[in-house]
Amino acid sequence: MEFQVILTVLCALIVSANSLKQGECEVCIKVLDKFAGALSDSVKKDHKLIESEFKDFCKSTKNKENRFCYYLGGLEESATGILGEMSKPISWSMPSDKICEKLKKKDAQICELRYDVEIDLKTVDLKKLKVRDLKKIINDWGEDCQGCIEKSEFIQRIEELKPRHTEL
Repeated sequence: MEFQVILTVLCALIVSANSLKQGECEVCIKVLDKFAGALSDSVKKDHKLIESEFKDFCKSTKNKENRFCYYLGGLEESATGILGEMSKPISWSMPSDKICEKLKKKDAQICELRYDVEIDLKTVDLKKLKVRDLKKIINDWGEDCQGCIEKSEFIQRIEELKPRHTEL
């Protein structure tokens, strides 16, 4: 009897150690939810069709989502491919978080992807941001800052562009 209790507790600890923590694998879960939600019922039943659709899906991804596609093998330039580890569980209707747990065991980088924190330009003090973040704001707007070297020049450029790119 005592042995069964110890075994049960041990199994529970192993399961909880392997499960995802809050906020972990956020890119993986979001991409898989979005992708699986766009699939028709007929495609969801065939893992080879799922892989083909995923490759098409990846062509329009950017930033962290594109990096996720790269890790799975959804891009032409991907070095490796573990699409089967994603497509078969989708065909079995496995939830995204469980698929991401399995993918994490194959490649830990998949769950290290995090979305960038959005900067609220109405409340943020630009002087307290790093130059890298200021450059990112300008780049995200599709603009450039020709000749900007000093932090104050990047801040000035953002202030010039702010009316065009933010709601007042």
